[in-house]
This record gives sequence, C-alpha cells and structure tokens, in this order.
Amino acid sequence: SNPRIKRQLKWYHDHPNHLPEIEKRARPYLFYIVEALDRRGLPMELALLPAIESAFIPTAYSSQKAAGIWQFMPATGKMLGLDQNWWYDERLDVIAATEAALDYLESLAAQFGGDWELALAAYNSGPGNVRKAIRKSGYKKDFWEVYRYLPRETRSYVPQFVAVLYAFEYAEEHNFFVEDNIYRME
Repeated sequence: SNPRIKRQLKWYHDHPNHLPEIEKRARPYLFYIVEALDRRGLPMELALLPAIESAFIPTAYSSQKAAGIWQFMPATGKMLGLDQNWWYDERLDVIAATEAALDYLESLAAQFGGDWELALAAYNSGPGNVRKAIRKSGYKKDFWEVYRYLPRETRSYVPQFVAVLYAFEYAEEHNFFVEDNIYRME
C-alpha cells in the first residue's frame, strides 16, 4: 500500500521486458548467492539486491565508478578487501564481490540493530548518512520514520528493493511475465 512501492511496481508494468531480462542475467549467479546467504543465515531476499544494483550485469559500471553486480565504489571495495589494480578488479568477480557484499550487509545490519531496511539504506548511501538521518529524525530507528532525511536516491532505493521482491513473489498475480521465476521465495 506504500505509494513509493506502488510507483515502482507500475514502472515494472510499464517496462514488461525488465524483469525477464534480470531473471535471465541472474541465472549464472543466483545459486551461489543463495547458497552463501543460507550458509550465513542471512535473509534470502538479499539475493535480489543485485537486481536493483546492477540488473545482475557483472561488468556494470556506474557513472560514479561503482562496479560489479553489487556496485561497490572503489573505496568501499578496498575497505572490504577487494583488489583493484590495472589488470584486475575484484569488484567484478561475482564470488569475491558476493562474499564482500554479504560481509558488509551483515556489518550494516549489526550497526543498525538488525533492521534490514536501515542496513539497505546504509548499503546505498553509507552508514554515516543513515546515522545523520536518524539524528535528524529525533533518533527514530525505522526506515520509514527517517526516510525524509535520507539522500534522494536512498529514499527510492529501499522501496525499489521491496517492489522487486514483491514483483517476483507475485509475478503471476500481477501479470509480470518472467520465464521460470527462479526468485520465488518459497
């Protein structure tokens, strides 16, 4: 019922090829990501984070120099131990980047009291921006209560993630045409 999530779902309806393309690109990587999440006891829904980060394009580069399916900025990649040099950028290595992303997400969830929405907001804009938003909100600790104090991109990031989860979970009910719906969280 959230209008921000509804807006994103409408976008998926208006762009019917987007979800099937993501599904097709995710196939080579999803099994490993799900296995890594299971091994760590993390929420399986996090397997879809690369859908909004990079649309599962392992060689994706953003205009801000973020790279790989998990879209690590150079400094964040270095902080997480991902090598980057003239010959090799470990941010583009799906296995290494997945392990680093899950390390980072675990750390962010711990920093924000196990609140995954705040952890995702911090993944997108950095934990300092989320802490600043919490301070500005009067120390509220719920994403939707600190929402208006977050950077613009981050305000749409969590709703976009929730929308992609919903879109794959309820693809048939909403006529989102996906080939085999490998994402269904059953």
